[in-house]
Amino acid sequence: MSDSPLLVTCGLPYTNGQCHIGHLRTYVPADFYVRYLRHIGKEVVFICGSDNHGTPIVISADQSGKTPREISEIYHNHFDQTFKRMNVFFDRFGMTDDPANHQRTKIIVQSLIDNGHVYQKTISQSYCPNCKMFLPDRYVEGICPYCGAHARGDECDQGCGKHLEPGEITEPVCKVCRGKAELREQDHYFFKLGDFSEFLQEYLPTLKGTTNARNYAMGWLKEGLHDWCITRTLDWGVKFPGHDNLVVYVWVDAPIGYMAFTEEWAKENNGNWEQFWRGDQPIVHFIGQDIIYHHCVFWPAILKGAGYATPDAVVASGMVKINDKTFSKSRGYVIWTNDDYLDQGLPADYLRYYLLAYTSHTKELNFSWEIFQERINNELVDTLGNFLYRTMHFAANKLGGIPDGEADTEICKRIQQTLDAVGDEMERYEFKNAIDEMMALASYGNSYIQNNAPWKLIKEDREAAEKVILNCLQIAKACTLLFDALLPEESQKGWEMLGYTDSITKHSIAEATEGFAHNNLPKPSILFAKIEDDTRNTLDDIMKKRIEEAEMSENTDNQITEVQTDERITIDEFARVEMKVAKILSAEKIEGSKKLLKIQVTLGDEERQIVSGIAQYYTPEELAGKSVVVVTNLKKAKLFGVESDGMILAAGDNASLLIPNEDVLPGTEIL
Repeated sequence: MSDSPLLVTCGLPYTNGQCHIGHLRTYVPADFYVRYLRHIGKEVVFICGSDNHGTPIVISADQSGKTPREISEIYHNHFDQTFKRMNVFFDRFGMTDDPANHQRTKIIVQSLIDNGHVYQKTISQSYCPNCKMFLPDRYVEGICPYCGAHARGDECDQGCGKHLEPGEITEPVCKVCRGKAELREQDHYFFKLGDFSEFLQEYLPTLKGTTNARNYAMGWLKEGLHDWCITRTLDWGVKFPGHDNLVVYVWVDAPIGYMAFTEEWAKENNGNWEQFWRGDQPIVHFIGQDIIYHHCVFWPAILKGAGYATPDAVVASGMVKINDKTFSKSRGYVIWTNDDYLDQGLPADYLRYYLLAYTSHTKELNFSWEIFQERINNELVDTLGNFLYRTMHFAANKLGGIPDGEADTEICKRIQQTLDAVGDEMERYEFKNAIDEMMALASYGNSYIQNNAPWKLIKEDREAAEKVILNCLQIAKACTLLFDALLPEESQKGWEMLGYTDSITKHSIAEATEGFAHNNLPKPSILFAKIEDDTRNTLDDIMKKRIEEAEMSENTDNQITEVQTDERITIDEFARVEMKVAKILSAEKIEGSKKLLKIQVTLGDEERQIVSGIAQYYTPEELAGKSVVVVTNLKKAKLFGVESDGMILAAGDNASLLIPNEDVLPGTEIL
C-alpha cells in the first residue's frame, strides 16, 4: 500500500429514518479497513456525516410538526450514537446543513457556473393547483415515461430504475393532497454532465476500488450521459447562488459534504484538508451499490469541473436480503440495528463479524438469525475463541505464565504468511478473504495444540510442553492483533489476557511475530459466548411478527386503494356486507405487536373474538363497554397467530370508531 496519508469516507446516512443493517454494510467494512490501515502504520482521516436536505425530510417535518433542521438533528444524533455503539468511530461526523457545507457548496456551484458548466433552462414542472406550489422530487408521483411503471418524482423506483428529471414523470399526482398535478413552466439550472464524457472515459478505467463500481459506471457511460437539473423549488437546502427561490439539488451538496467535513476536521485538528481535495493524497469512498452512478459519474464530473481532485477508489457494497427476501422496511424484512440487535444485548463484534465474513463485499448478503447463530458459534466461539482460551488457560494454570524463549521459526513463518496474505486481500478490498486468512491461522493454532497435546506432553517433557504453549501464545498474539480491526472489544480483552496493560490499537500488526517482553498472564476468561437456540428463536419471532403486521397493513392499504379508484359496486354487492352493532366486553394487547388488540365482543346471541389495529389510539380499558359497528360476515383470519372473526369499523387517521348515536341492542343489524 502507498505511504501517503489517506482520506476514507462513507456514504452519508439520510436523516429520515433509523439505522438498519443495510446501512452497516457500508460503515462496518470502512471502519475495519481504517483500523487495519492504522495497525500497519498508515495515517488515515476517516470522515462521514449526515445527509440533511431533500424533499423526504421536508415531508417528515410537515407530518411531525417539527422543522426540517429539528428532524435532521434527531436522526443525526441517532446515527452518530448507533455507529459508536457498533464501534465505528469517525474523525469527523458532520451535517450537510451546517455552515461549512453551505459555504463549500456555494463556492463549488459558483465555480461550475463561472467555468461554463451550468446553464439556465425553462422546463415544464409538476405544479399542484390545490396546494398552489411546484412539486419537487418526492412531492409528486406518477408514471415513468420510459417503462410505464409507477414511479416517484426523481426515480423510477418500481420499474426500470432510471433517474427522472423534473417534469419528466407523466400523469403526475401531488403526494400532499392526492390531487392531479399539472405542468407549468419554471426556470431551472442544469449541469452539463455530457461535457465530461471524454474525461470519464479516461478516468473510470483508472478508478481503484471494487469492480462493481467501476463496471457499472462504465456501463452508464456507454449509454450516454444526460445533463442534470441541479436546482429544486424548496425552502430547505443550500440556496442556489443568486436565487432565493431555488435550492441546490441534494445530490450536489451531499457529496460536497465529504469536503466540508474534511475542512471541519482540519480546523479542529490543525490539519490540511487541501492535501486531499486539491492535492494528490488518495481519497477512498465507501458506498452502497445503489449510489454508484452518483459517486463514479456525477461526483467526479463536478469535482473536475470545479477544479478539485477526484477520488482514487470507490468501494461499493452489495445489497442485503433478509431470510432470502428482498430487503424491505415496509414489508417487515428489516433488522433494526438498535431495536433488533444492540438493545437485545447482542455484542457489536458479532454483527461486525457476520457482515464482513459472510460473503464477498460486492455480493448480496443474506441475513437470517439461523445462519447468524451458526457462523458465530462455529467460527468465533468454536474456532477463534476456543483456541485463545485453551492456550491461555493452560499457560496460566499449568505453566504459571508465558514460558521463556522464542517461538519456532516455522510458527513465525506461518504467521508471516498470514500477515502477507491478509495485506494482499485488504489492498484488493476483499475483506471476506482477509478474514478467512485470519480464521485459518486460528484453525492452524487449534490443530497445532491438539496434535501436540501439551496436557500429555507435560507429564513426560515439561520443556517440550512449554515450547508448544509458547508457539501457541505467539499464534494467539498474532490472531489478537489481526482481529482487532474487526472485533475491537473482544480483541482488547484478549490482549489484556495475554498480559498487556495498554491499548492494542497502539501496536502494529508487524509485532505478531515478535516475542513477549513479559511472562505474567492473568486468569483468562471465555471471550465469545454461544448464541443459544432460545435467543435465536426470540429474535426470529420479533422479525416474524413484524412481517405479519406489515402484511396486515399492506392488505389494509390495498383495500383503501381499491376504494380510492372509484370502482363502484352495485346495491346487490353492498347488500352482501353484513354489519351489526356489537358491544366490547374486553380487550387486551397482543404480545409483540404495537398496533393490534385482541377484542372480545357480544352480538347479543353470540360472542366473538376480533383482532383490530387500533392499539395506538385506544387503551383496552377505555374500549370495554363501548358499542361499535362490526362487519360480521368476513372470512376468519389469523393475525400474529390470533384468530379474528369480524372487523370493527373506524374512520380517519386517528381510527375514530363508528358508534350508534343512541343505545342500540347488540346484534342489531345495520340497514
